[in-house]
Amino acid sequence: MAGISRKGWLVAAALVALLAAILFAMGRPPICPCGTVSLWHGVVQSNQNSQQISDWYSFSHIIHGFIFFGLSRWLLPRAPMWAALAIAIGIEGAWEILENSPIIIDRYREVTMAFGYSGDSILNSVSDTLFMIAGFLAASRMRGWVTVTLAIIFELFTLWTIRDNLTLNVLMLVSPVEAVKEWQAGA
Repeated sequence: MAGISRKGWLVAAALVALLAAILFAMGRPPICPCGTVSLWHGVVQSNQNSQQISDWYSFSHIIHGFIFFGLSRWLLPRAPMWAALAIAIGIEGAWEILENSPIIIDRYREVTMAFGYSGDSILNSVSDTLFMIAGFLAASRMRGWVTVTLAIIFELFTLWTIRDNLTLNVLMLVSPVEAVKEWQAGA
């Protein structure tokens, strides 16, 4: 599979810029309302979670990239890499827009460990998309078993560290389990 052409990178950049513009039009804050920009913020239950460049959920976005790469090769095996990446950015961008809509923000507050969640800053949403791109590109260069192993390691590491991961996040958003919510809260 060939790499991504200059045209492909221009399409990717345009899609990320479009995402930022849509989030801005939605009224999302460009950076953390606290006024600071940090490379990493590691406190989940804080007003800076999902506001900075990276956080514990960045691992989930890398896994999104792994998944999108795998699906693209399975569903669109002949698609050029840049087209598969563009579709992945479109899906990730659609999720970032939905995730920052009032219905999903309220759902997160109601059923997950994100008790004070107020949505992402534009910086964080764009960074999440860039982490997905990194995961997609990494998966394109790794053997499948290495990608799966790395995803499992990320899931177990974040589960152990913050009592949350992509799997639990999806479970709690779609079909909440009260026992999981209590465990995540440290009860």
